[in-house]
Amino acid sequence: MSRLIRIRTLAALTVLGLAAACSSATDVDEASVTGADSRKSDPAPSSSPFWVDPDSPAAQQIELWRREGRTQDAELLRRIADRPAAQWPAGEIDPGPDVRTATAAASAEGRTALFVAYNIPHRDCGQHSAGGAADADAYRQWIGSFADALGESRALVVLEPDAVAHIVDGCTPGEYHAEREQLLGEAIRRFKQQPHTKVYLDAGNPSWIKEPGKLVEPLRRAGIAEADGFALNVSNFQTDEATKAYGLRLSRDLGGKHFVIDSSRNGNGPLPGVWCNPPGRALGTPPTTETGEPAVDAYLWVKRPGESDGTCAGGPDAGQWWPEYALGLARNARS
Repeated sequence: MSRLIRIRTLAALTVLGLAAACSSATDVDEASVTGADSRKSDPAPSSSPFWVDPDSPAAQQIELWRREGRTQDAELLRRIADRPAAQWPAGEIDPGPDVRTATAAASAEGRTALFVAYNIPHRDCGQHSAGGAADADAYRQWIGSFADALGESRALVVLEPDAVAHIVDGCTPGEYHAEREQLLGEAIRRFKQQPHTKVYLDAGNPSWIKEPGKLVEPLRRAGIAEADGFALNVSNFQTDEATKAYGLRLSRDLGGKHFVIDSSRNGNGPLPGVWCNPPGRALGTPPTTETGEPAVDAYLWVKRPGESDGTCAGGPDAGQWWPEYALGLARNARS
């Protein structure tokens, strides 16, 4: 059992991975909330090749609620626990042991492990998910350990949520831009040395950088040409339709680059003006590679549903498990 899994157990469903946080208010209207029944979801849908973590906070919460007699709530939470979500290895420790644990388990099932690399220096501009590697050399070492641990396993890595968009919106000070772009390019190249690893560089969401053309040159400087594509809507709530339209515009500007969409919490779309722990949200499209659009490689649950965006709206610290919020997402889900 890895250090991360031991910590999860001992900390009563507290997780170490941080959640990407910063995004702008949205202009999209809120969709209506629909109820959900308690039918058990398929833990490994045929349309999803991705690994499901059997020791996730949601899975542990189900066991706790069953012991407490909250059986209906526990069953609803299977809508999260039975579906694949990305692992966010902690930046404060060597990611190698935990990455190897996940890839070994995924390989044993013939599936692909999902990861987020989220440790860039000067991360999140000092906001809810502030932190990151101490300097460029520490980041290179962390990425190297991460990539080594992936080995020859099948893996998909979403690289550094917010990092490029924060260059574009000015949140990250200008003196860090060139180094950041260099580090992102190096990280892409390092991950791509692993024979079965796909890498998608984060590119924000349609309510944040409203003109996708503004992302083109920063993404190019950050090495997007060597990545498998870009990622959109990480930790946000924009609808699949709005995100896909935005992504197709950006894809055309990047010569046809493919992309993935985080659909973990966008089932009811965004709540205007609220990006941090908005109430009334719902789980979105379950993870799948059957997207119906050639440029969209997958809908993924990059943000782990039920983990807080930060200390807002009564939530715990960014990345910490919040069972009642998770329950709301599951209850409001359409599928």
